[in-house]
Amino acid sequence: MNKLHVLLFLMMNLLLPAEGAELKFVTHDFPPFSYESGGTLSGAAIDIVRQTCSEIEISCPIELLPWKRSQFKVRRGQVQAMLVIGWNNKRAQWLSFSPPLLKTQYGFFVNTSNPLDYQSLSDIAGAKIGVLESSNTFDHLNEIRQKMIESKLEPISIQEIHDNTQVFKMLDNEGRNIEMIYSNRDVGNTVITQHNLKNVRYAGPNEELYYYIGFGLKHTDKALVERFNSGFIKLQRSGVIQNILAQYNLEGVEPD
Repeated sequence: MNKLHVLLFLMMNLLLPAEGAELKFVTHDFPPFSYESGGTLSGAAIDIVRQTCSEIEISCPIELLPWKRSQFKVRRGQVQAMLVIGWNNKRAQWLSFSPPLLKTQYGFFVNTSNPLDYQSLSDIAGAKIGVLESSNTFDHLNEIRQKMIESKLEPISIQEIHDNTQVFKMLDNEGRNIEMIYSNRDVGNTVITQHNLKNVRYAGPNEELYYYIGFGLKHTDKALVERFNSGFIKLQRSGVIQNILAQYNLEGVEPD
């Protein structure tokens, strides 16, 4: 083997991931994106990860944990990625992000006895609003509260919650200390359907956004992340990702 062949061989081996390459993922109970059903992890984001990992032929174990613990494990490098997650400046300091998986929106849910048709911040002046703790929705709701203060509107009061399902059941039972919930639209509608809640409805959107996979910057192989993202884009361009999302009545993103 001459020197040129040796050099090409070494370069190819550097570019290829090591045998048995693995990305460990963590998620939380967040239907329709990720949830446990009959002892098996399911959901649109779970299906996307599994399909992408199959496409690029790597192992991708996924663990379901509470949201705070999920973030802790990625920060510590015990797992490499978390899903699904919205982008914000604070997260961008310790995470890199996949291409957007899907398009969704944040908005307000109310008891059916509440006539709210949300159009502007003045519609929620002084309201008591529940929101998932340590979440992007919590950060956005805090921003809403600050905007209300700056606009001389009576600010909302925020009630942090740790269980989406439980708070929607509370709202179904005429609120019990909250007047509305600030949540992802698709999550809220799924909880309402799954638990047959008759007295909760979506009162309107506040913001549209994308959801991503977040990869820990400090402890994750960049080449493996790039390989995953390339595999995802390939499936997106071939329509596979859109077909997965359609099964859950979710909105896809047009590939670049």
